[in-house]
Amino acid sequence: MDICVVLGCSLGAALGGVILASYKLGLLYQLFHKTERQSPRHGGESVAEVLRAHGIKFVFALAGGHISPVLVACEKLGIRIVDTRHEATAVFAADAVARLSGTVGVAAVTAGPGLTNTVTAVKNAQMAESPLLLIGGAAATLLQGRGALQDIDQMSLFKPLCKFCASVRTVREIVPTVRKALAIAQSDTPGPVFIEFPIDTLYPYHVVEKEFAPKNTPKGLMGKIIAWYLQNHLSNLFAGAWETRDLSPLPVHIPHASDDEVQRCVELVSRAKKPVILLGSQATLPPTPADDIRNALESLGIPCFLGGMSRGMLGKNSPLHIRQNRRDALKDADLVLLAGTVCDFRLSYGRVLNRRSKIIAVNRDKSQLLKNSDMFWKPTVAIQGDAGSFLLRLSKALKGHRCPEEWPRTLKEGDAIKEKANRAKADEKTERHLNPLSVLHRVDELLAEDSIIVADGGDFVGSAAYIMRPRGPLRWLDPGAFGTLGVGGGFALGAKLCRPESEVWIVYGDGSLGYSVAEYDTFTRHKTPVISLVGNDACWSQISREQVPMLGSNVACGLAFTDYHIVADGYGGKGYLIGREDEPQLDDIIKKAQKECREGKAILLNVLIGKTNFREGSISV
Repeated sequence: MDICVVLGCSLGAALGGVILASYKLGLLYQLFHKTERQSPRHGGESVAEVLRAHGIKFVFALAGGHISPVLVACEKLGIRIVDTRHEATAVFAADAVARLSGTVGVAAVTAGPGLTNTVTAVKNAQMAESPLLLIGGAAATLLQGRGALQDIDQMSLFKPLCKFCASVRTVREIVPTVRKALAIAQSDTPGPVFIEFPIDTLYPYHVVEKEFAPKNTPKGLMGKIIAWYLQNHLSNLFAGAWETRDLSPLPVHIPHASDDEVQRCVELVSRAKKPVILLGSQATLPPTPADDIRNALESLGIPCFLGGMSRGMLGKNSPLHIRQNRRDALKDADLVLLAGTVCDFRLSYGRVLNRRSKIIAVNRDKSQLLKNSDMFWKPTVAIQGDAGSFLLRLSKALKGHRCPEEWPRTLKEGDAIKEKANRAKADEKTERHLNPLSVLHRVDELLAEDSIIVADGGDFVGSAAYIMRPRGPLRWLDPGAFGTLGVGGGFALGAKLCRPESEVWIVYGDGSLGYSVAEYDTFTRHKTPVISLVGNDACWSQISREQVPMLGSNVACGLAFTDYHIVADGYGGKGYLIGREDEPQLDDIIKKAQKECREGKAILLNVLIGKTNFREGSISV
């Protein structure tokens, strides 16, 4: 009896092992699913079909053999391939498309260094909460870890940066994996996702077979086992590859405030005499249209400070939009609504909030919702939910109620005083070259109503944030909390493709321009004309302003008054050098640039600027 039990257990274990091995080798799957060895189809077609079914119009890329099938297939299905001069630009462009279109932005780059070049841009998308799909090439499935060209452990790089990472192992996995990734990118707190495609999952069977075939007839038992293993791996790679699969989008999950949470907030707001709303980028996320949010804010009548992508939400001259003296307003407010705004360095980690104020915080991400609440502030109501839809529900429940008009009027009067003082600074003569504040004021006055402003820089861009007024919702693009330099070329490219009728401006510092000036070649080749306003003070001024007085040296901060306009000319654009002697004609030059841009030229205005004390004390670390 004991022998029977032992034999039975051994046979059971052996059978289990055989079944497990059969599963791992794909033998069971191959019993029921055909490998079509003569099919000319390839995995890139599957990727393209899913993207088209999800409404993807653009894929940003830098060419590489690992991903060629994806790019070719997308082009054949009418998805526009936009190739850039740096992989980071491709991701930044996809980020911009995600923000402006309400869909997932898509970038595709080759293996190894192609992917490592995207790391900063992917991290920026993560912190900016942009839904983005990064498609990456990879070494063949059997060659990973064996020294293949550009083969590294890519998954370890992107797991900390992305909501979802997957490495496709067979062609049949492509459709469900891409569908899942696109849904995850948009669900809950949006963010980047990454799919790695080994090269043998993307090319046709006959191409991959050539790589698997042994050069000589295998000899001996081991040779035959290896030959069988390779043939089986190839068959499993393509088994069931071209069976009909559902391509449609999966449901996207968006968290919402409960009815009880909304009702509690209605009671708090209705009793407030000096409420303030701080609107963050998260409030612009789908599914709530930006115009509906604007109507809700106007119905509430509560003064608003707008940050990030929410700049422009209330238009150019709204009586509710307060641009200055935020610290003072928060000190006096009896209720603060943080709608997608985070208590990080931008709000002094919550220290600017009055401890006597009632605070309503709404954010999709729990960690962002409660950031630093254990130290410097405490929410009265904390809601893990979508800020945009919450504002609509709050406005509807408070229909007929408006904030006391004296409060926003008082804040607006303070705004006017501060902006008058800022304007006076713009009229001052700098020691040399043009006053940057004056330049920004004059550009702002001439901006077209449909303009989109892309912010890429430090000191000059920081000044622009105070002076330039986006004309409407989703007409301001900045990197977000990561403070990344180099977004300009990619953001502008994505913006111009999404809104071809709009005038797209990049406000560059001369330092940040160096990261993406080569994309003037991309603007020219892809007929996406934009205008760059470069504040050229030959310095990393945001750093220098503190480094010199604190440490007594300008080391590594000095640049040169470089002829960036000539660089733009060389890439097929049109550049202008603007100095103090051109000040009387500045408006005419700007108008000429706008006209040439409408006619199809990418323009670069290389404006030599002097120093002011406008931003003394601003944050650089």
